[in-house]
Amino acid sequence: MNLYVGNLPYEVTDDELKAAFQVHGDIQSARVIMDRYTGRSKGFGFVEMSNNEQAQAAITALNGSQLKGRAITVNEARPKPQREERGGGGRGGFGGDRKRF
Repeated sequence: MNLYVGNLPYEVTDDELKAAFQVHGDIQSARVIMDRYTGRSKGFGFVEMSNNEQAQAAITALNGSQLKGRAITVNEARPKPQREERGGGGRGGFGGDRKRF
C-alpha cells in the first residue's frame, strides 16, 4: 500500500522518512519529493509498505504525530490522475507527409 506523507519538514531525507515508518512494518520504499528546479524538498513524500495491515497501523500511529517539530499528515495515497491525451502531436493537425512550398 502506498501512503502519502504531507507537511514534512524541508530537511527530512528519504532515510529519515523510512526510519519513522519502519517501526510499523516492512518498507518497500520511502521517497521525499524534490523540486526539479531548486533541488529542495516540496514538503511531502510517499512511503510504500508491504501490506495493508501494517500501512493502516502506520496511518493510525503517525497521522498528526510530530516529525522534527511538524505535525505530519499520513493517509492512503490517491492514484495519480491520468493526463488527457492530446492529438495531433503538436503539428497543428497536419499530416507528416505534407510538403511545404
